[in-house]
Amino acid sequence: MKYYPVNLNITNRSCLVVGGGPVAFRKTSVLADCGADVTVVGMDFCDEFQKFNNMSSISLVQRKYFPSDLDGKFLVIGATDNEALNRRISADAEKKNMLCNIADVPEICNFILPSVIRQGDLVIALSTSGKSPAFAKKLRKDLEKTFGDEYALFLDLMGGIRQKLLSTAHSPEAHKHLFEKLIHSGLLEMIRNNQKEEINHLIKKVLGKQYDYDQLIRSI
Repeated sequence: MKYYPVNLNITNRSCLVVGGGPVAFRKTSVLADCGADVTVVGMDFCDEFQKFNNMSSISLVQRKYFPSDLDGKFLVIGATDNEALNRRISADAEKKNMLCNIADVPEICNFILPSVIRQGDLVIALSTSGKSPAFAKKLRKDLEKTFGDEYALFLDLMGGIRQKLLSTAHSPEAHKHLFEKLIHSGLLEMIRNNQKEEINHLIKKVLGKQYDYDQLIRSI
């Protein structure tokens, strides 16, 4: 099986999770963190779901699953401990040409969820194509030691610079070389070492005196 890598924008999209245990809780948390409106259908909900009581983006429906629960949904995640039910959810979703993930059963999914490293807007997804989730987890833990919070600050800064350049009628192609110069001049290392004076010197040298590190970060 070869999977097509993609990052989905699910902001304000209606998504469904079927199940009420810890796995369903984790799947719901990730969807909500990415801005989705999540409906969770389950016979019983574990205690962790109480954390969602005051979240308008999450609706808990305590009853059994019906195929009509899929109506109007962008994607569905099956996270029950009932194999027959999980397979029924997959089959129902297939009839509607919906995106469907069944936890830990890749052969009845049309998409699988990678192991993810996040540092701000930096997202690194790791997948073993369903062959060894445990190894993907190990790789994630190894890489988390490499990619620290300086990457989040770096991307915030680059985003602030890009925003300001575009506001002054620069086309993306016109300032490509400026970003390459910043990247190859050790900017990330300067951020990692909190060398604000050196960062400002580099920014002003490459972009001009009107660019300032603190102002650019605050503009995001």
